[in-house]
Formats: sequence, structure tokens, C-alpha cells
Amino acid sequence: MGKVGIIMGSTSDLPVMEEAMVVLKELGVDYEATVVSAHRTPDRLSEYAKRAVEDGFSVIIAGAGGAAHLPGMAASYTPLPVIGVPIKSRNSIDGWDSVLSILQMPSGVPVATVALDGARNAGILAAQIMATADADLRNRIVTFKLALKSKVEAACSTVENHKTR
Repeated sequence: MGKVGIIMGSTSDLPVMEEAMVVLKELGVDYEATVVSAHRTPDRLSEYAKRAVEDGFSVIIAGAGGAAHLPGMAASYTPLPVIGVPIKSRNSIDGWDSVLSILQMPSGVPVATVALDGARNAGILAAQIMATADADLRNRIVTFKLALKSKVEAACSTVENHKTR
């Protein structure tokens, strides 16, 4: 099994992107995280994305705010699937600029896009992509989803049994 590359435009994105790391750890998926700015370190971005396969990555999760070019540019340099996480940053227009920058990719350069600040779902999606070739990981994801189901069922029971005074 390969690993997931997690990149973000700056350290200010870390609180959001940590959610991907947490869920990947829960699912037993190896990952490496770093900062790669599409605008401030374009050479670092191209080298990272071009080397991703030989460095053992299977999927890249790229989080960015504002103009959010990081996911799309990473996707332009690598044959691997890229999952974009739009981040509502301090220089963002309510996050919509980030969402649209990642979502509206031109034909031939797809980026799977999760919800604004949705790094946890990006981690789950990355694991699911990797699970297509890994039965053990697929079983861990089934267990993970069953736990989600149990949590909702417990919440239903709590709400349905709530009595008003």
C-alpha cells in the first residue's frame, strides 16, 4: 500500500488539514504532510507533484484558501488522483473563492473537491481510493462506516426517548 501526500499552502491551513491526518491515522493509512505554496514556491510544487509516484504516494490531498491554485496545479503535474480541500482563510471571500477555484477545473485536469474545510472527508476519500486495491484497508473502512452508523442510531435513540416536562 502506498501513502497519502498532504500538502497545504501555508501553516495557517494546518488546523483544517490536521483532520485528514487524524482520520488517515484512524484508518491505518500512512501519510506525509508538508507546506507547498503554488504561488510562493512554484518550483517546490512542481518537483513535489512530479516526484509523487516515485516517492510512493497513491493520492494527494491539497488544501488551500483564497485563490486556491495548489490542488489544480498539483493535478497538472501528476498522474495521481488529487483531492482538493477549499479552506476558508483570512484572505478568502467567505470561502467561495477557494471552493470555485478548486471545483471549476478545466477538462483533462480533474480535482476531486470536498466541502469547505472538509479535510476529514478528503482523508476518508483518499483511503477509499486506496482501498480499491487493498482488501485489508477496505475492511477497516467498512468497520469505520459501521461505527458511524452506530453513532447515528444511538443519537436517534437518545432523541426519540427524550421526554418533555
